[in-house]
Amino acid sequence: MEKILVLDFGGQYNQLIARRVRDNNVYAEILPCTTPIEEIRSRGYKGIIFTGGPNSVYDESSPHYAKEILDLGVPVLGICYGCQLISWMRGGEVKTAPVSEYGKIEVTADTKSLLFKGIPEKSIVWMSHTDYIAKVPEGFSVIGTTDDCPCAAMENRAENIYAVQFHPEVTHSEYGKQLLHNFLYVICHCSGDWVMDDFIENTVAALREKIGDKKVILGLSGGVDSSVAAGLLSRAVGKQLTCVFVDQGLMRKDEGDFVEKTFTSLFDMRFVRVNCQEEFLSKLKGVTDPEEKRKIIGTEFYNVFWNEIRKEADKGFFAQGTIYPDCIESGKGDADVIKTHHNRVKMPEDIEFEGVIEPLCDLFKDEVRAVGEKLGIPKELVWRQPFPGPGLGVRIIGEITAEKVKILQEADAIFRDEMAKTGYEKQLSQFFAVLPDVKTVGVMGDHRTYDHLIALRAVTTDNFMTADWAQIPYDLLAKVSNRITNEVDHVNRVVYDITSKPPGTVEWE
Repeated sequence: MEKILVLDFGGQYNQLIARRVRDNNVYAEILPCTTPIEEIRSRGYKGIIFTGGPNSVYDESSPHYAKEILDLGVPVLGICYGCQLISWMRGGEVKTAPVSEYGKIEVTADTKSLLFKGIPEKSIVWMSHTDYIAKVPEGFSVIGTTDDCPCAAMENRAENIYAVQFHPEVTHSEYGKQLLHNFLYVICHCSGDWVMDDFIENTVAALREKIGDKKVILGLSGGVDSSVAAGLLSRAVGKQLTCVFVDQGLMRKDEGDFVEKTFTSLFDMRFVRVNCQEEFLSKLKGVTDPEEKRKIIGTEFYNVFWNEIRKEADKGFFAQGTIYPDCIESGKGDADVIKTHHNRVKMPEDIEFEGVIEPLCDLFKDEVRAVGEKLGIPKELVWRQPFPGPGLGVRIIGEITAEKVKILQEADAIFRDEMAKTGYEKQLSQFFAVLPDVKTVGVMGDHRTYDHLIALRAVTTDNFMTADWAQIPYDLLAKVSNRITNEVDHVNRVVYDITSKPPGTVEWE
């Protein structure tokens, strides 16, 4: 399989670059800039992309790399900091720019360059830099300029080394997709052999070979990643797979039943469901601090899950729904430390397995969803919105009780039902109901009430680092409010959260 290396120098878009490469049906993997050059040489990459980063190349503490990487005979594309790094490696001059460029900037390109093939001479790109290339290295020529950047792109065509000061991977760059396509297909001569159908077939075959006749245990949360992992493993080894599903009673309405029905009817596997709402609620009784609630829910889930695993464990393998972003090593700071993630769980010392299987560890989330659809997993699971690990426990402000859980489940179900019926859910990145620790005065049936308030939250976002509150039509909000106050006991008021992130967060706790 063809591979492109994304060499990470601490850029915030490193994963986005890799995803854009994969969008072109070429497999990309990310390695930190501390990776030895011998390892890079041995992997047989078709091309190498240097990412951006927040540093200055002339700062000795900034991440650099062995200059020999440009002599491997492999095409290289430098982006932003990566562009400046190539210049620095080859003896060019990088200085603080007289005028920094941020946001959308018009670039004038040399359309005779292979990198700009099929791209207009003038187009809009996304800039974000305070340094610039004051003098290009010997053997390089400028192939792109802006009003304030004399070298917005450069090339050494003889050595297949290219560099751009802007970010082609973001959607704000008009022809960024075409530029990356040119690098992959015109310059690196890739054929595009990264296809989801092939991934499923190859992964299933590899799982069968590795597992043999042994058993596999998977912790199934009902989320996208663990669900798709379960689908792949089931296709590979059938009833040798046991899925353990812990229902702590803090999921959305009927979600536990939906997960059980889906996996017992769709796949050939052993499904073990542990219903333990009472245990969780007893541990949470009287607790109002959000961090303490999180810790209790997390600790109790860990204990219940591993106690059940102990009953099922019979050597064999333990499987997890780890995906690629969970295990990428970052080029920032201490680059050999893998980021901790909830999908990489710590195993108790008294439980032994022959190994850990992570069938999705090479995929990004959108690729996981694509695999899920091809496996026939329902869209409700494949396109499931982000759902916090503690479940409704962080959407109930104050003490968590069985009554509050039921109220919130019913209100949330109505909100989701109306968004689905109208098709408006497709315009929302995330939406849900919250039960604050608030009661208000109301009038229902000519009687005074003093009951719960429900808050609705809906946001739109590309990356969840920032988010805007969704401007749901008033008539639709009115219908949701009317249904909740009429159909859900002990609710007499509905409000809508119009706070963006920042200053707020998506979740309330």
